[in-house]
Amino acid sequence: MSTRRKFLQTSFLGSLGFFSGKKILAQSDTYYPTIKNEPIVLSTWDFGKEANAEAWTVLGKGGRALDAVEAGVKIPEADPNNQSVGYGGLPDRDGRVTLDACIMDEHYNCGSVMCLENIMHPISVARLVMEKTPHVVLVGDGALQFALANGFKKENLLTPESEKAWKEWLKTSKYEPIMNIENKLHKPSGGGAMPGGPDNHDTIGMIAMDAKGNFSGACTTSGMAFKMHGRVGDSPIIGAGLYVDNEVGAATSTGVGEEVIRIVGSHLVVELMRQGLPPGAACKKAVERIISRNPAKAKTLQVGFIALNKKGQYGGYALQKGFTYAVKTGKEEKLVPAKSIY
Repeated sequence: MSTRRKFLQTSFLGSLGFFSGKKILAQSDTYYPTIKNEPIVLSTWDFGKEANAEAWTVLGKGGRALDAVEAGVKIPEADPNNQSVGYGGLPDRDGRVTLDACIMDEHYNCGSVMCLENIMHPISVARLVMEKTPHVVLVGDGALQFALANGFKKENLLTPESEKAWKEWLKTSKYEPIMNIENKLHKPSGGGAMPGGPDNHDTIGMIAMDAKGNFSGACTTSGMAFKMHGRVGDSPIIGAGLYVDNEVGAATSTGVGEEVIRIVGSHLVVELMRQGLPPGAACKKAVERIISRNPAKAKTLQVGFIALNKKGQYGGYALQKGFTYAVKTGKEEKLVPAKSIY
């Protein structure tokens, strides 16, 4: 009897060790677990570091996550050296800079603008769509009309550098959305975009939790360089490029938007976190979903996800090496090279 009892005790303790081991493995894609309700902000790419610093001017004073993410992404929107977001963004094949952005708060309120031209800060227009209209999305001329009616001014967003790149592209008109494959990391300024080359379609996606434990997110881009006029990717689509659920957490994406749209990627990541996966593992599952659709095509493209949960745990994952994301808390500020499938 004593032998049997000892066997059962040993088996029980062994099973605990097995499950705790699985839990440790599951956490391996989570970097810095913060204390619950401690502010934290994440954003995509190296240029997210400067964006996070601006967001922290709000979060560090106990401000709302919504205000923080809007303020944060406005930094790359106004940076003429960043040829993938806002002012200075590479144009479409007609030479027009068209912008997409969305924003979402802790109450499921959201706003989006698509194919907006001549406005420096589309994220702020998206917020007004959320707060001042019964709609979620405004596009094209309607979005511009709304922006002008609310005090925004028309500005030329095509810089000489981006115009020169477009004219160079016109010589071949070859459309190659191949992004940030291994060893093609961003410069801190976010520049380095070449016609049809590896840096031609990035996004600033930002997610944050404030001191009250509430989440918000923002995503803004000038989209794929030399795209067809009117093309819209995942960035301004709620559920694809960005999703926030205050009970669970938030996620955002970057890369070839068509692939993210097909799996409703950011919503998928949040739902996987709802099921108990830590952020990094949830991002990995979303990336694997893209691969399962078309393995051969996935090897030629880049998509990356970042996510943050209610515990303050965060993580990211990508198809290819080269995707980085920036993290800022009250304790640290760093760039993280995301793990990848390939």
